[in-house]
Amino acid sequence: MSKISIDSLRLLSRLSELGEIGRGGDGRLVRLAASDTEKLGRDTFVSWIEQAGLELAVDRIGNIFGIWRPEGVSDEAPLMLGSHIDTVIDAGIYDGCYGVLSGLEVIETLIEAGFKPSRPIVVAAFTNEEGVRYAPDMMGSLVYAGGLDVDTALATVGTDGTRLGDELRRIGFDGEHEPGFLRPYAYIELHIEQGPVLEREGIQIGAVENLQGISWQRVTVSGDANHAGTTPISMRRDAGYAAALVVTFLRERARNSNTPTVATVGCMNFEPNAINVIPSRVTFTVDLRDPDEDRLKEEEAALDAYLAQVAKDEGVSFNVERLARFQPVTFDANIVELIEGAAARRGHTVRRMTSGAGHDAQMIARIAPSAMIFVPSLGGISHNPREKTPDEDLVAGANMLLDVVCQLAGGDN
Repeated sequence: MSKISIDSLRLLSRLSELGEIGRGGDGRLVRLAASDTEKLGRDTFVSWIEQAGLELAVDRIGNIFGIWRPEGVSDEAPLMLGSHIDTVIDAGIYDGCYGVLSGLEVIETLIEAGFKPSRPIVVAAFTNEEGVRYAPDMMGSLVYAGGLDVDTALATVGTDGTRLGDELRRIGFDGEHEPGFLRPYAYIELHIEQGPVLEREGIQIGAVENLQGISWQRVTVSGDANHAGTTPISMRRDAGYAAALVVTFLRERARNSNTPTVATVGCMNFEPNAINVIPSRVTFTVDLRDPDEDRLKEEEAALDAYLAQVAKDEGVSFNVERLARFQPVTFDANIVELIEGAAARRGHTVRRMTSGAGHDAQMIARIAPSAMIFVPSLGGISHNPREKTPDEDLVAGANMLLDVVCQLAGGDN
């Protein structure tokens, strides 16, 4: 069909409206999975689905689907678009929400243009992508793809002691459909980059061809509490010092590597947490990422070996708990090429790239050809209230999604 474009005012106004849901008196945006504020966001998204005349479906893990199945269109596997609307604490307004609302906008644009797809088109908002309240992250899409049993996921206890299943029931989003009830023909996720590459290189569109593997671990160091002034350094079993050695090791190893490996210690707690007491126990998290599975395994093995060495040298002990482990994902080459071609036709600069963050697309890629489209993030900032993508880039990305959908849906106007 001839080139059409999304309604930019509708998309941007909805992004702004959703971005105010969950904003407290202190100005911080917090919309954690299955919380009261996320219920308000879900209710708003559902109202827009219904306004568009789409069929609404919610599955048992709380994933929300707006299904466009025009009369006379075959009941083939649907083309699925989407992302998530839950946020981190003190969030920006684009992460996840941009992909969900752009997916809805694309469907509405096609309806208004009289486009007749060859298959249904679905927009999805997946539950608990961020993993802040309940672990692991990307839970809704992981369950949907069959990577985690739904009853196990519903029994997950959150950081506040609540059960996910109870909270979904409380907010009215414990759906009846079994996760995976719609097996996609293909899946496309539009997202802000959450990194600095596109802006730094002056590129408008990222055609995401792969996604890093992720290894999350919780490490507990056990030593002896003792007096900070009377215990000689040589006689200490200092859990705090041992933890610091591990943090430094991870940073130096990543910095001195010729690979894209990254390592982060994002959480750390000391016991007894007193200024004049040698720490007896430290718990911290390790986040390792690499787009190559073999390298990721090497980093995990190097960490294990270093923990053993520190335990021997410092007289401490380590306990390691696996929190999450996802292999790298290679996205569908055909869809990546379609994204590149659509960018060229729109006159946008484009480059292939790796996603450094985890996304729902990596889970849905287990069951359907998938790919992602990135638009720039100013300063590479995300998970932060200063997260920002210029309006013109948001609109360009949504139009890119529209063009790729038109090709994959195979319809006629």
